[in-house]
Amino acid sequence: MAGVSSINVAALWLCSLIIWKSYMPLNTNLSPFITCAVTGSGGTQNRSNHVPRSPEQIANSAIDAAKAGAAIVHCHVREPENGEPSRRPELYREVLDRIRDAQTDVVVNFTAGMGGDIVFGDPENPLPLNAAGTDMVGATERLEHIAECLPEICTLDCGTMNFAEADYVMTNTPGMLRAMGQMITDLGVRPEIEVFETGHLWFAKQLVSEGIIEDPVMIQMCMGIPWGAPDDLNTFMSMVNNTPENWTFSAFSIGQHQMSYVAAAMLAGGNIRVGLEDNLWLSRGKLATNAQLVEKAATIATNMGATLMTPAEVREKMQLVKRAPRG
Repeated sequence: MAGVSSINVAALWLCSLIIWKSYMPLNTNLSPFITCAVTGSGGTQNRSNHVPRSPEQIANSAIDAAKAGAAIVHCHVREPENGEPSRRPELYREVLDRIRDAQTDVVVNFTAGMGGDIVFGDPENPLPLNAAGTDMVGATERLEHIAECLPEICTLDCGTMNFAEADYVMTNTPGMLRAMGQMITDLGVRPEIEVFETGHLWFAKQLVSEGIIEDPVMIQMCMGIPWGAPDDLNTFMSMVNNTPENWTFSAFSIGQHQMSYVAAAMLAGGNIRVGLEDNLWLSRGKLATNAQLVEKAATIATNMGATLMTPAEVREKMQLVKRAPRG
């Protein structure tokens, strides 16, 4: 009962803050879905032994998250030997095959964010680029694994952004985004538009207005990632208020604020994302598994009166197509 009480107190606190900060009524989503971001591409593989590396580990962790209540699993792949981020299509194919062969159903969402990394030289010598860190390839190569595997969803990072690293830039030009967006749509895969700040949301609207991204539109608000949108409620509600009402959005924050955003996203009318890509900890000093993070998020949601959407319900709502990968 103590856990339920603390969750309810947190929900009421967030509720009052959102009303106070945004001067608008709540629009609580009582039928949310949970996305589990299983492993990511950051340098977390050596910070927790629960971060999956191999395709088998990633698939098993995704399946465990689905059993815990996740309707969607968002997957990157890593090199099995050292955990470094990878774009190799055969690794994605193995992850998908293992998930599809399991008895537990889940919607598969693959990243398409790799291949847009620029690392400059030091401030006095920005050129030539740092070849070891730079990974810039064309639109077709960035989507090679999507065309090969045909997951229900893939991400589209909707803009360029400085990350916390000193000289690293996540690079997505308007031309690149238009090309990738059209390719994703032509493949029959639903893009999940990743917005890291308000300009990304603005350009997402442009892609929709140009017919490159089709209804139903699905976006993920990525809060608290340096140096994008901070995860304060003023900024969050500004993004929510500028999202068209007929779009479906999820939101998350990283680290210690991950679970607070489970409640915040629901109270603002959105859906939930948790997972080891964004946060390694279940509580102070206790490393989490993906399944444990999903279970904790599901407890918060159900104690707020919600009924979680199933994978089948998400497919129906978002008009997703579950297909076997191409042979």
